[in-house]
Amino acid sequence: MITIEPIARALVPVDSAAAAALSAPNYDEFQSDLEVWQLLQERPASVLRVTMAHCDAETAESIAEADSPASLDRAAANMATIRADERTREVRDVLWIYEIQSPARPDVRQIGLGGLARTAEIRTPENPNGTIIRNEGVREEKAKGRARLIERIRAIVDGVNNAVDDVDGSFEAALLVHADASDPSFETEDEAGNHHRIWLVEDADDISRFRSLLAAEPHAYVADGNHRSAAAAMLGYDHFVAVFFPARTLHIAPYNRLVAAEPVSGPLPGVLTKSFYFEPFEGEDAFQPDTTHEIGLYDGSRWWRLRPRPGNFESGDAAQDIDANIVQQSLFATVFGIDDARDHRLTFVGGNRDAAWLQEQVDEGDFRFAVTLPPVTMSQFIRVCQQNRLMPPKSTWFEPKIRTGLVMALLD
Repeated sequence: MITIEPIARALVPVDSAAAAALSAPNYDEFQSDLEVWQLLQERPASVLRVTMAHCDAETAESIAEADSPASLDRAAANMATIRADERTREVRDVLWIYEIQSPARPDVRQIGLGGLARTAEIRTPENPNGTIIRNEGVREEKAKGRARLIERIRAIVDGVNNAVDDVDGSFEAALLVHADASDPSFETEDEAGNHHRIWLVEDADDISRFRSLLAAEPHAYVADGNHRSAAAAMLGYDHFVAVFFPARTLHIAPYNRLVAAEPVSGPLPGVLTKSFYFEPFEGEDAFQPDTTHEIGLYDGSRWWRLRPRPGNFESGDAAQDIDANIVQQSLFATVFGIDDARDHRLTFVGGNRDAAWLQEQVDEGDFRFAVTLPPVTMSQFIRVCQQNRLMPPKSTWFEPKIRTGLVMALLD
């Protein structure tokens, strides 16, 4: 069973123009603080000045330390400004329907239901029967950083993206019927051209009906936002902001790697033979695999196609079968001596950067190698969750992502 409850006090944009001005990408969609600062120069009213307040600076050189007391003070002041802004209004006891349409998938309507989910339903070692299943480890310091922000601004401004099975399609169908019956409350387009639409649901009968539909789902799988849900739990809150989408409407993009290290066991490609079959990639463009167990490797002069040899991973173990795990164990650890995925010599690059961009980073001398991985399939992702295993770090890049600042929960 999945429980969703209305937000008692929500802060929302007054119209679509306000949504465009105030909303922003999620804080973890950026490769650097400089990228955040640059976007703030273009859109200074956006909620990034709260979620990434240390980047709300006059110059790039004056970017502050994340989560510092000064940054938290700035976040609180900026949140107060947003509350007082004539472009926002407060609504009470509200769920919302959230639709995202991507130009890359014009025939798919990614539509879900937003509200408050229960922290008591998160599956943890202490709560093994929880119905909201996390699929990656939580870094305590990162969760603490989000918790400090929530406490300081007295609001939750970004949500957790969850997938549900919706086997018979009744949940999705009900959402579509409701959305198609009226214009959205507000809508906006993001930096990648994805269209975000929100229908606020304030009628008590509609709220009851949607809650019953979601309660029929036996499980939900956290797609994005493990640390945001952990932050709420860490604070002892009963709820966190969440959106639940039918799994079939979600899309997973590749999550690639850049390597700033030389092989420790000999020159490439010879050292690869123990773990991989490999061959030169003959295509003219940078190589981005789209087939499971095909891996791209760029060495500064050419791309290689790698396929893991049998016996290097346990295919029956859903987490070991993920290509991100295979390259960590059989390439980074074995060839480069990088045993920990958190090693500073590894840089993770989400699906908002393509293989050509990775190749350019190597060609410019910023990194020594680029590694491209096929996207995790939705069936792989759900299989890991159902086996109660954890995904390898930085292995799923769900896109389009939930836009921050469209519906914010006020806590005071």
